[in-house]
Amino acid sequence: MKTHVLYVGGEDHNLRIPFILAMRDRGFRVSAAGSGDAAPFEAVGIPFHPFRFHRFINPLADIASLASLSRLLRELRPDIAQGFDTKPCLYLPMAAGLTGRSAPVRTICGRAWVYSTGSLLAWSMRPVYRLLHRAASRFTAATVFEIEDDRAFFEDCSMAGRNGLVIPGGGGGVDVDGFERALEASPSRSQMRRALGLGNGEIVMTVTRMTRQKGIPTLLNAAAIVHRERPDVRFVLVGPRESEGPLAISQAEIDAHAPYVVALGARSDVPALLRAADLFAFPTEYREGVPRALLEAGLAELPVVATTIPGCRDVVEDGVTGSIVPMGSPEALAKGILALLTDKERAGRMGMAAARRARSRYSLEAIADSHARLYNQLDRERRKSLEPVGQLAASEPRP
Repeated sequence: MKTHVLYVGGEDHNLRIPFILAMRDRGFRVSAAGSGDAAPFEAVGIPFHPFRFHRFINPLADIASLASLSRLLRELRPDIAQGFDTKPCLYLPMAAGLTGRSAPVRTICGRAWVYSTGSLLAWSMRPVYRLLHRAASRFTAATVFEIEDDRAFFEDCSMAGRNGLVIPGGGGGVDVDGFERALEASPSRSQMRRALGLGNGEIVMTVTRMTRQKGIPTLLNAAAIVHRERPDVRFVLVGPRESEGPLAISQAEIDAHAPYVVALGARSDVPALLRAADLFAFPTEYREGVPRALLEAGLAELPVVATTIPGCRDVVEDGVTGSIVPMGSPEALAKGILALLTDKERAGRMGMAAARRARSRYSLEAIADSHARLYNQLDRERRKSLEPVGQLAASEPRP
């Protein structure tokens, strides 16, 4: 019988469909649960189960979500259940502990907003965050970290539990073949630029959620600095804004930088958009794991200017695949952007190096192979724990 793996995530869980399909191709029975749209999963034959949770602080909603996930584990009875995003990684081990179902796997894709801001609320939540992850670690079969920095932090804070391992880009990696197919099917660079009405000027692009934690105010101020020196440069922002709650950037803030800043909102044609760009800026101040946007920018052969967040430093090799600048500094970000726009030969070399790094280190195939080895290990442990005591005793070597 095939090992059944349930994948639990948030509203953007559909981005992991290539990874889930890769695991199905490796012989696992797969299903998914999340707060997003079921249609993309159903279109490729992945059973999907709605699972709602509140992204922000809401204790009553959290209790309801934990109860909902517990019911789901009882109904589906997966052998392994892997969580992505902060709250599913907390709910899932606890639900598995309550139900006695499944070997739960946490995927730590960064440290979330609690460690991304110096606000009083964030500081007050840090002890709660550590307490919850310590509790979750007691029931966790394995924890996948995307970067070594996060594994070291969890170990130092006694939150890692057993079977902690680093899988670079373990949140799903980048589907190299799928990205290249999307590029082949998309409009040309010149066609996309015409469709966006951006003319022949240089384009600096970012793909991220339009929140303060992602450094969008810093990017807007850097855009103003760049505009004074190179008026033809256009900054294109791709990503959702309305769904981002109290930390969302307002439309008025973006409009204040028109016409050299254009916000497109959430888009499904990111490969084509990246093809139209000259440079990728990633000003995040959020405690990222491995940002998928940086991997896709690399595949598009774009040089990157990113901040000193550990996940960015893991992907971007300073001076080789892009430039690393201090976070929260519009001046440093603008300087990095202007340097690469001015030296196109150097920028071109960085873009090609970024593509090689994305393909070799963060490919979907490598990440899927690492997960398959983990699942097989967990399945062996699970099956052994289910053996009758007499059978276990009979299998032990005699003195």
